[in-house]
Amino acid sequence: MPATLPAGKPPPPSLRAQRLAKRSIPGQTYVLTLPTLYRRPVFRDDEAARAVCRIHTAHWPWRDSSVSAWVLMPDHWHGLVTLGERDTLSTLVGRFKAITSRAVDDRHLVNGWLWGRGFSDRLLPAGEDLLQAARYLVANPLRAGLVGRLGDYPYWNAAWLEPAEH
Repeated sequence: MPATLPAGKPPPPSLRAQRLAKRSIPGQTYVLTLPTLYRRPVFRDDEAARAVCRIHTAHWPWRDSSVSAWVLMPDHWHGLVTLGERDTLSTLVGRFKAITSRAVDDRHLVNGWLWGRGFSDRLLPAGEDLLQAARYLVANPLRAGLVGRLGDYPYWNAAWLEPAEH
């Protein structure tokens, strides 16, 4: 006999339904994380890492959203993104994944896939210091032990850098 719910109580939404129902709030800043498929360290390869990094300099992938800071780790990407009016987080991330997947050499893809399914996001609370959040994000290579100085790690950027410095 199937389980029944108490009268007046709707069934709890599935995780997928919760994800789809989650609102993307234009003008809000999110910390995003996109893992590679199977967490493969694709971006240890300089050619693959540079191909993804070049996408950040183009305006059209982001449309009216903005990326304040980002770092490309060997097996994932972190970004500090302020969402524009024209896209949801899912649409923006999907476009970024599609463009970067086409940018890297096919040898880095598994059955045509570079990135894992989905992404994680955290809404930056109102009042949290954007510059401090960016510093924490781009310091990931230091915390991971990839380099001794942040300046030695080539795959990151932040809006607060002057073009001549990086």
